[in-house]
Amino acid sequence: MSGIYIHIPYCKQKCSYCDFHFSTNLDSKSILIDSINKELILRKNEINNPLETIYFGGGTPSILTEIELQNIFDTIYKHYNTSQIKEITLEANPDDISKEKLNYLKSTPINRFSIGIQSFFEEDLQLMNRAHNALEAEKSIKLVQDYGFDNITIDLIYGSTTTTNSMWKKNLSKAIEMNIPHISSYALTVEEKTVLDYQIKKGITKPTDDNQQNEQFQLLVKTLSENDFIQYEISNFGKKDYFSIHNSNYWKGIPYLGIGPSAHSFNGKQRAWNIANNSKYIKSINENILPQEIETLSEIDRFNEMIMIGLRTIYGIDIKRINEEFSSELVNYFNSEIKQLKSENIITQQNDKIILTPESYFFADGIASRLFYIK
Repeated sequence: MSGIYIHIPYCKQKCSYCDFHFSTNLDSKSILIDSINKELILRKNEINNPLETIYFGGGTPSILTEIELQNIFDTIYKHYNTSQIKEITLEANPDDISKEKLNYLKSTPINRFSIGIQSFFEEDLQLMNRAHNALEAEKSIKLVQDYGFDNITIDLIYGSTTTTNSMWKKNLSKAIEMNIPHISSYALTVEEKTVLDYQIKKGITKPTDDNQQNEQFQLLVKTLSENDFIQYEISNFGKKDYFSIHNSNYWKGIPYLGIGPSAHSFNGKQRAWNIANNSKYIKSINENILPQEIETLSEIDRFNEMIMIGLRTIYGIDIKRINEEFSSELVNYFNSEIKQLKSENIITQQNDKIILTPESYFFADGIASRLFYIK
């Protein structure tokens, strides 16, 4: 089965750390939503099997009006096989969550909320330039729960220069106390050309500290594992039956369709990405032209992706797939490198899966790069 990701490229304001594609100018929003619906129709033949998931990401999907959201659902349910959908996620900012909005959302097929909390502390939120405050962060979760939604995930950011270890522990304790069944947690990353990058270079803000981030990552893993969370991906922790189906399918290499400006798609052999420009996206779609670039993955590309994704998840690297899908040259290279990593106690083998040791999780991307085949 497949999934659809819909990118809603609008936000009320720009977070200091964000380098995703979005606009704070909402003037073209209704026109762009019309274009998203048209792209869904133009690409309906790219998915021949039933949908399993729909994911509204961004940007800030909770900024959509009732009519805009309903129009997208009407288009999907008319043109795609929705008979086996299990999960429909809406990303939402705390300041967008109200009784009025939830009254409507309760009547839609949405059954999972992803709430961008980031922190329950005011100083963290101010550094990140979030649109909500600490009070709204807690209130939004309670409201969603009060309306009967139990499949909730929240985002939390660690390693900020304003986040002490004590504050980080309290963030985690608050999430646990509020019976959140899924947490996605990421280190504050300083991307080039973001506001945070500028502030650090100008000395306005202190740079992040790798050691502090590692300490808080270890606190994250220890605290959540002690409270019945399973770390099924480096940055994702879910209680039993609350793993993200949509994201898990990404990591398992299942095809998906990406709709909207800057959205990415994957069909098993090719990756495609839409132009990251709202006006050019609208113009192209109106001319019945898909505004995308397509990359056909080489054998080496597929090998390196399997390594990267496998090491980040509990699903690991499937040795059988390595042997079946790749040339003897790549298989021999893989076996040689794996032997070295085993000798360093960085990875372990469980049946036919290669997985990282818990102590190595924080360094997953660097370890994966050691296994990449570069010709």
